[in-house]
Parts: sequence; C-alpha cells; structure tokens
Amino acid sequence: MREISTIFTSMKPEIFIETSRLILREWLPDDAAPFIALNSDKDVMQYFPSVKTAEETMAQIRRIEDHIKQHGFGFFAMERKDNGHFIGFTGLVYPSFDAHFTPCVEIGWRLNKKSWGYGYATEAAKACLEFGFEDIKLDKIYSFTAVQNIPSEKVMQRIGMAKEGYFEHPAMEDGHFLQRHVLYSLANPGG
Repeated sequence: MREISTIFTSMKPEIFIETSRLILREWLPDDAAPFIALNSDKDVMQYFPSVKTAEETMAQIRRIEDHIKQHGFGFFAMERKDNGHFIGFTGLVYPSFDAHFTPCVEIGWRLNKKSWGYGYATEAAKACLEFGFEDIKLDKIYSFTAVQNIPSEKVMQRIGMAKEGYFEHPAMEDGHFLQRHVLYSLANPGG
C-alpha cells in the first residue's frame, strides 16, 4: 500500500462548496483513518455488499481523487465547520457501470453514524445539486440506491428529486438481495 501522504495533492485543501454548517473539499491525509472507520462500520455499509478493508478504502480514495482531477468534481470530503471533523463525503460522479440511464452524473453521499439525523446529507446534497446545475451546467442529475435504503431515498425526496422507477444494478449478482435499486433524477431547473 502506498504511503497515505503520497496520495493527496496538498496540505491546504481546495474548497469546492460551503454551506452554513459544512465544507466540501478535496481529500487530506487526515481523512484516511476516519474514512476507513466509516467504511468498516457494518451499519453504515448495510446497503452495500460488504464493509471495506483499509486497502479497499485507500483505493477508493485514489479513485475519488482521480475523478476530481479528471472532471473538476467528484465525491468531496465533508467536514463540519464547527469542529473541523471529517464526517463522510457528498458529491457528483460518473457511475462506472452501464444501465439504461447511463452515461449520467450521479449525486451520492455517505456519512459516519455519529452524523446521522442532523440533516447534513440533505444540506450537502442540495449544495451539490446547485453546484452541478450552476457551475458544471449539467442538464440532469441522477441518484440511486438499493430499495431497502429508505433513509437515502428520503434524502433524494427532500432535495427535490423525482422517482423514475427501478433497475437491477448490473454490479450485483442476479438474485442478490441488494440488486434491485430505486432511481431518482432532477432536471436542471434553469434550462
């Protein structure tokens, strides 16, 4: 595994989005340990096929950073303004699988358990939608999750997305209990 310090681009993070309570920024070396803890929490990862190892999480950070470098956006590290703590990520990405609605840009989020129930995902996601429509000039943004993930579906509804239907996630084995996904989208209100 590469040294953590060689993965990240700088010690002063570029800030992409700020909200009243949150900073969405590039990833820093200090984010690795709490992100590893988040990805190894079985409650946080209950709607994913499995928890992630430290090595898998570090590889995920590298992929996230590569996406941001290539496209100018991605899953941004999320930090609370009041205490500077990393609490997860929110952002926009190109999904890496083929489906009837791809290619597209997806909005997604993942927060540590201590940060659930405070509206952080909704606050950050609303800001990411605005960023996607106003700064990136996207025509439409999608979101999806396993049908069992009611909390994330409620965030999709709170940020104004509309349900398009369902699909079978192609990365899941046939018959896997998480294969069926709900699909939401929102068109750019400005055009």
